[in-house]
Amino acid sequence: MAQFRLQGSKVLAVAMTGDSVKAKNGSMVAYEGQMAFKKMTGGGDGLRGMVARRITGEQMEVMEVKGHGTCYFADRASEINLVDLRGEKLYVEASNLLCAEGGLRTGTTFTGLRGAATGNGLFTTTVEGTGRAAVLSDGPAVVLRVSAQYPLQVDPGAYIAHTGNLHQHFQSGVNFRTLMGEGSGEAFQIRFEGEGLVYVQPSERNTVGGDV
Repeated sequence: MAQFRLQGSKVLAVAMTGDSVKAKNGSMVAYEGQMAFKKMTGGGDGLRGMVARRITGEQMEVMEVKGHGTCYFADRASEINLVDLRGEKLYVEASNLLCAEGGLRTGTTFTGLRGAATGNGLFTTTVEGTGRAAVLSDGPAVVLRVSAQYPLQVDPGAYIAHTGNLHQHFQSGVNFRTLMGEGSGEAFQIRFEGEGLVYVQPSERNTVGGDV
């Protein structure tokens, strides 16, 4: 299996002995040894995945990296967070997925109206199986636990990813900037209920559905 390790907080080193990984297209910054790079059509899901992504607007440009040696990945000096999957599914914004072990399955799934606010479409990227994935964040990510007793409200612009048995509801209402008198337009939130983990970045994307 490919071995993931962080070089600082902004570079991912992946050691391979004939293994392969799926990585964000153009994210390789250096490598040692013998490596082969191949762009994967439709984000690695073949024709069906390519069609689904064009319909949903969820863009994930992926390359397959295979070989013997160590490959280094980074993306615009973003922080990198390692996620260990043990047969579960990771839901992650396509722009935040840096790298995943080759044996993990990638796809898309419907996430409801949240996409209408963030401008990322009504679907999000999924990574499923047993192995490691690397997720990008603008600043060090915070991992927040959700339980039946403690649901969680998240600003759509700060959301990165989540795992576990979670239900998400897109809702309008007062948010942090509105309370501070800095908001404009309609405010939106995502409410997570159930059991699982939510990854949040200390920065916010520009959104379509209002200043969040």
